[in-house]
Amino acid sequence: MTSTSLMEQICSSTNLNQALRRVKKNKGCAGVDKLDIDATISKLRQASNGQALRQSLLDGSYQPHPVLGVEIPKPSGGVRQLGIPTVLDRVVQQAITSVLSDVYEAKFSNSSYGFRPNRSAHHALAAASRYIREGRVYVVDIDLAKYFDTVNHDRLMHRLSRDIADKRVLKLIRSYLQAGIMRNGLVEQRQRGTPQGGPLSPLLSNIVLDELDKELERRGHKFCRYADDCQIYVRSEEAAHRVKESITEFLEQKLKLTVNREKSAATRVTERTYLSHCFGIDGTIHISKSAQTQLKKRVRQITKRNRGRELEVIIADLTQYLRGWQHYFKLAIRKSSMERLDEWIRRRLRCYRLKQRKHRYGIATWLQRQDVTERNAWKLAMSDKGWWRLALTPQVNHAMPTKWFEELGLYSLRNGYESLKVYSEPPYATHACTVV
Repeated sequence: MTSTSLMEQICSSTNLNQALRRVKKNKGCAGVDKLDIDATISKLRQASNGQALRQSLLDGSYQPHPVLGVEIPKPSGGVRQLGIPTVLDRVVQQAITSVLSDVYEAKFSNSSYGFRPNRSAHHALAAASRYIREGRVYVVDIDLAKYFDTVNHDRLMHRLSRDIADKRVLKLIRSYLQAGIMRNGLVEQRQRGTPQGGPLSPLLSNIVLDELDKELERRGHKFCRYADDCQIYVRSEEAAHRVKESITEFLEQKLKLTVNREKSAATRVTERTYLSHCFGIDGTIHISKSAQTQLKKRVRQITKRNRGRELEVIIADLTQYLRGWQHYFKLAIRKSSMERLDEWIRRRLRCYRLKQRKHRYGIATWLQRQDVTERNAWKLAMSDKGWWRLALTPQVNHAMPTKWFEELGLYSLRNGYESLKVYSEPPYATHACTVV
């Protein structure tokens, strides 16, 4: 068991200051106390408040605030419930997480990839690809129903008590688990679950599901787990169904979690997605159809032609999104699909720019300023074609060539591919992946 002075490590000036910098870097909104990051830092800089926080943690009198309930839409439909702690509580949770990560990191499975240092979704996808290439072409995909909302507090605290001797730390963690959630101005008490939104929740979820990891390792299975997304790779359909039933029983009977039997499956790897990717029978990694749909949906939202924003602002938003999107899917991108997607995005932006000119006179005069001849400019301006068709005409392409968009700072997926293509080469190469 860990030292009984664990709280002193959590409350050290070095650890608390590091936690504060981490929370500030992650930004985020205010909690139920309505104090944002700057206001909280200003308050903590007062010597009495900073010392009072440390003392309340050490003597066990610190009481977390309720979390602010926020619903965000899921890409696949429905909503995800987040619980946003106050900035001060996020600092304390980050301080706890930093110390406990050192305790648990060495204990966690090598097949666990979510919310761990020097590990990412890319590592999980690469491992899954390797298992498939080894001949494990059937997958057991277990879907946990509302996992973060159903974690059993008593089981989790019992698990923590096996490694943590400092009762003050255990008491503080339980107080976070049981902190209420505020919805529409009313605070609801919580008897189970670890609400997503705070720095401590991912670590606690990994601690809970480490029992699953250890059970799978004991049985000799090859698997990948990223938070509550777990897939087990086996060599036959019979084995897949057998493992699915036995692991479902383990999760429900031993860990007291709920398995969504309708969404769980035991099937060929080609029929399931993992972390928004899918796999070929030879282990090649592709972008899933749902991820492709979500990409186009988001681009359409950003380039919606009635938003009334400057084109430069639209391009800045689009660039930020595309850069992050491409980095996430770097194991699955192909040159040809990136080029087609670039063309589609530029066409969307040409539509946006034309719509900004509004009237025929405005369109014609703007095109002439872009070196389009007067005759061709008025020919396009007087056309009855829709914006989408007009955006493909020679006049518009002459007025807004690829170089013009580059000068405005638009991120090129084609150029991004050149810097990232090392990741999509064998053994992670894609052969038939399309995104448009």
